[in-house]
Amino acid sequence: MNISVTKAAKEWGVSRTTIYQKVNDGQLSRTADKKIDTSEMLRVFGEPISKKRTEHSVNTTQRSPLNNHSVQYSTEIEHQLALENLKNEHLSQQVSDQKKLIENYQQQIAQLNKTLDKANASIQDFAQVRLLEFKKAEADYEPPVEQEQEKTDDSTIETTQKKERWWEF
Repeated sequence: MNISVTKAAKEWGVSRTTIYQKVNDGQLSRTADKKIDTSEMLRVFGEPISKKRTEHSVNTTQRSPLNNHSVQYSTEIEHQLALENLKNEHLSQQVSDQKKLIENYQQQIAQLNKTLDKANASIQDFAQVRLLEFKKAEADYEPPVEQEQEKTDDSTIETTQKKERWWEF
């Protein structure tokens, strides 16, 4: 059975613009007289709203107030569960990001430790070279013995002269 775009829009609860977009996209076809076959509407949009309303009203009359409360409570629980799942995904992502950050820091620490070890080795090599140079210079150095004795003799003479002067008074 073929119906007009306006009638199809009313029965399925969609706008005429949506129907025209589906036709332009090739998802929905029209006949030569610009009407739409109901089987095409069923294929693209499912059951019409008027039929859904009839089924809904039959189901609603069978529900008791207790069932309505249960359905509402169940819906709230589903929403809370979905929210908690989103929170868990977000927290999992944050944990993953923090693990990557820690791994990056550990790599940086390892690189710095390698650089520090190289620097310490260079310092030790330098210190050993300087120590060897110092020991060699120390071994080559011999203090002049004669000059020290002359200094000692001169100082002894000076102190003796000072003592003599003091006693002269």
